[in-house]
Amino acid sequence: MTVRDYRVLDESNLIVSASARRKYHVVLSRRAFGLRSTWQVGFQSRTGQICSGFSDLVVDDGFGPDRIRIASIRRLTPEDEEDLLIRFGKIEPHTEQTPATEEVESAEVEELD
Repeated sequence: MTVRDYRVLDESNLIVSASARRKYHVVLSRRAFGLRSTWQVGFQSRTGQICSGFSDLVVDDGFGPDRIRIASIRRLTPEDEEDLLIRFGKIEPHTEQTPATEEVESAEVEELD
């Protein structure tokens, strides 16, 4: 798999863009404290494929590389990606405007004894 881009959600979650416009939610097994401030990350795998439990994310924050095991990877639909970005505060949710209530003429009410 070719990694084209990534977006950090927090210290242990990121969205990875791969070839063919596929996006994945990558969850790390522990926090990577330099993940937000680093300019680049790398993936290391024995198989050449990034997979949970057998691949590492390599973060170099200037103090040397730190390897963090990947806990899980999930392919995202565009809706899944938007939900994650909202959940992690990266975008605002779309709010639908409720239609303004219109004044409706009503009939007079007559009280009966």
